Amino acid sequence: MKTRAVRLYGKKDLRLDEFELPEITADEILVEVVSDSICMSSYKAAVLASDHKRVPDDIAEYPIIIGHEMAGNIVQVGKTWQDQFKVGEKFSMQPALNYKGSMDSPGYSYRYCGGAATYVIMPKEVMELGCLLPYQGKAYYEASLAEPMSCIIGAFHASYHTSMGSYEHRMGIEPGGKMAILAGAGPMGLGAIDYALNCERRPGLIVVSDVDEKRLKRARSLFSEASAAEKGIRLEFVNTKGIEDVPAYLKKIAGGDGFDDVFVFAPVRPVVEQGDQILGKDGCLNFFAGPTDTKFSAACNFYNVHYAATHIVGTTGGNTADMIESLRLTEQGRINPAVMVTHVGGLDSAGEATLTLPDAPAGKKLVYTGINMPMTAIEDFTELAKENPKFTALAEITERNNGLWNLEAEEYLLRHWKA
Repeated sequence: MKTRAVRLYGKKDLRLDEFELPEITADEILVEVVSDSICMSSYKAAVLASDHKRVPDDIAEYPIIIGHEMAGNIVQVGKTWQDQFKVGEKFSMQPALNYKGSMDSPGYSYRYCGGAATYVIMPKEVMELGCLLPYQGKAYYEASLAEPMSCIIGAFHASYHTSMGSYEHRMGIEPGGKMAILAGAGPMGLGAIDYALNCERRPGLIVVSDVDEKRLKRARSLFSEASAAEKGIRLEFVNTKGIEDVPAYLKKIAGGDGFDDVFVFAPVRPVVEQGDQILGKDGCLNFFAGPTDTKFSAACNFYNVHYAATHIVGTTGGNTADMIESLRLTEQGRINPAVMVTHVGGLDSAGEATLTLPDAPAGKKLVYTGINMPMTAIEDFTELAKENPKFTALAEITERNNGLWNLEAEEYLLRHWKA
C-alpha cells in the first residue's frame, strides 16, 4: 500500500514523500486518514526535531510522520483485533498513549503512524490502550477536532474546588459559578466557550477577554449573549486593550468578589498575572496555554494562596475519557468544533502551514490528506471564487452556516478537489 505523508527529517525539515507501507502484522490496523487538524505541538516538534522529548534521534535516516489530530476509515484489520474493529468504520484517535512509561506518540515518534498522511499503520499499543476510537458521526473534521476539544474538556475536569476545613478536592469547575476565559477569542478559547455553554456542569457567568477586536467580533457572532441567557448563563465579551486596571474591571463584572474559575489561553505574563488577581475565594486558575520558554514565570499572590485558598493547575492534553466525551457531544450536536476552524487545505500545504503556524496566527488549520489545495482562509472563499469557480460553492455553503466549516462543505471539497 502506497502512502503520501509529510515526514520530519530534522529541524524545520518537513518533506512530502510518497512511499510503500509494509504489510500489517496480526496486531496492527491499516487506516485511511481523511482529515488532520494542525496543532501547535506539531510546530514545536518540527522546530526542535530530535531535541523534542517525543521525537527519536534517528529521524534523518528513519523520518517520522507528523500530525496527531486525525480521522478517517479503517481499511484492514489484523487478526488480533478483528472482533473489535471492522473494515469501513470511521475512527478518531487519542494520541497521548503513555505506553509502559514511554513518551512515544503518533505524530511525533512513529515511522508509519501520523495524521499528515493518506494511509498509516496503527501500532498495537494504540489498540491495547483503547486509543483507536470508533466515531459514529458523519463529518471527518469533527472527529479530527475531537482531540483539541478533549484538551479543553480535560482542563475543565482538572480544575477543582475545596471547602474550608475539608481536604477533599471537588474536581471540575464550580457549578453555577463565575468563569473568566482570558485571551479567549482564539480557536481554543472558542472551543472552551462552546463547551462551557453546553456541557453538563455549567457556570452561571462567563466573561471572555481578548485584545483583538476582530477575534472578539467573530466570537460574538458565534455565541450571542441572548442564546447563552436561554441556557441560564450570563455571557460577556470584553476588549481589555486600553483598560487601565484590567483586574478591577473584570472583578466588577463578577460583582466585586472575583471568579471561581479562570482559564488562561495565552502564555503571556501580564495575562497570567491578571488571572491570579481576579481569583475569588477558593478560586482556581487553569494555565492552559503551553509556553515554549522553559523559564516562563509570572507573579502569584501567595497571601491569597494562604488565606483565600486560591490555587493553580495546568493541563496539557486530555485523556481517553475526555476524547470519548468530545466525540459523543459532537455526535449529539451539543458542541460544534467547527468554531475553531478558520483555514482549510490539502496535504501539499501541511508542511508549510505547520512551520509557519506562529507567523500566521489564525484558528485551527484543517488538512484533507487526499487532496492538493493551498491552505486557504474560509473568509477568502468569496474573493477566490472570482478566479476559481469551485470556491463559489464553498463560499455559499459556509456563508449559509455563519461562516463556519461544515459537513456539506467537507463533502463538496472531497468530491471536487483533485487528489
